[in-house]
Amino acid sequence: MPNTHYYGLILAGGRGTRFWPRSRKRSAKQVLNVFGERSLIQATVDRLKQVIAPERLWVLTSRELRDAIIGQLPEIPASQILAEPAQRNTAPAIGLAAQVLATQDPRAVMGVFPADHLIAKPVAFRQVVRAAFRGAQAERLMVVGIQPRWPETGYGYIEFPRGSKAGGPEPLPVKRFHEKPPLAKAKRYMAAGHFYWNSGMFFWQADVLLEALRRHLPRTATVLAALPPFGSRKFTSEMETVFPLCENISIDFAVMERAENVSGLATTDFGWSDVGSWNAVYELMPRDGCGNVTARDHICLDAHNNFVDARGKMVALVGVKDLIVVDTADALLIAGRSRAQQVGDVVKALERQKRHDLL
Repeated sequence: MPNTHYYGLILAGGRGTRFWPRSRKRSAKQVLNVFGERSLIQATVDRLKQVIAPERLWVLTSRELRDAIIGQLPEIPASQILAEPAQRNTAPAIGLAAQVLATQDPRAVMGVFPADHLIAKPVAFRQVVRAAFRGAQAERLMVVGIQPRWPETGYGYIEFPRGSKAGGPEPLPVKRFHEKPPLAKAKRYMAAGHFYWNSGMFFWQADVLLEALRRHLPRTATVLAALPPFGSRKFTSEMETVFPLCENISIDFAVMERAENVSGLATTDFGWSDVGSWNAVYELMPRDGCGNVTARDHICLDAHNNFVDARGKMVALVGVKDLIVVDTADALLIAGRSRAQQVGDVVKALERQKRHDLL
């Protein structure tokens, strides 16, 4: 039976710019059916239900996405799906949720979950979540580390003490957080064996997190503490006014890299992926004998290792390899798979051109 003092915050405010042209402001990656029939945010809620009751889940998102998320998640009270008045990164978003929860339940312990991750082994994932909640009840700031499967340059890393073993249920002290490394350093991290991918999943008592904010991010902590109680007539209007005054900073930089009471779980693989680009989707999807991911209706002639998302159309590939092709009603993306991380730069270019119809 779920612990009545466990709460979940799902962060769903991102735009998913590396998933353009399918991901837009009003239909960002987290509400898309990237895998199967359920959207990424629906899948997030599905795997959390056995640990955190839906009525104790909260979602922070954008104004543009709130209505879509309310429609996709009828099991979560609509009042708990909040639209951020301005994008201020993860520290203010998490601080806002902690402020609300601490005033409603002084014993609240909260987990923070990105809305757009893929977890292929949900049973193993829930074991990790339960262990992280237990660790957080000892006034620790907890983070989940993922044992690296390759020398990834697109993730931050958590350094645990040398000799740490993956899969243990007990929290380990975090020695240091490391930013996304170049390939040579990522290879050294992997060979060392005590560096883990930073999953972006955090756990703590709400009041412990608020104390950390007061110490390390006092201006934002003061702004959030001045909010009226959640559910009061003035809460929404006051939030609209004061939230933009918060600093624009991640929880990693604001708190986790500065605090002393930081611990983590060094986990074995539970099928985690942050699904950070179209190439990540390619890597996770079944492929034909030539390594292509395509629609059902397709012809491939001397074509290898391509990803094609062109729904409702015959796709013919002739003599091409390592491409990403994504077709929508008003835009077509063609990119090399090795350049998938640069798709977000297309969105920046569209913003400079003021092509709001394509954003």
